[in-house]
Amino acid sequence: MTFRSVSDQAGIDRYAAAAGPVIRELGGRVLAVGVPGFTYESGMAQRVAIVEFDSLEAADVAYRNPEYQAAVQYLVGAAERDVRIVEGV
Repeated sequence: MTFRSVSDQAGIDRYAAAAGPVIRELGGRVLAVGVPGFTYESGMAQRVAIVEFDSLEAADVAYRNPEYQAAVQYLVGAAERDVRIVEGV
């Protein structure tokens, strides 16, 4: 996921604290989190998180999980983000 804008860092912190354990419990492995060191070709210098799951279906189940969606509510009014689920190679 890539954050498009952040207006309340505290909301992101609350989201991360609530979402992290749920993601891990559902089999997610956080591979990278942070602000890009470099951006190219219209890239945005906003926070990015890359999470790996065993399958596309597992990632979708995790995203739709009620506990995860409860954590997402901390982002309402705090940040706008772009979430994409992509199948690995």
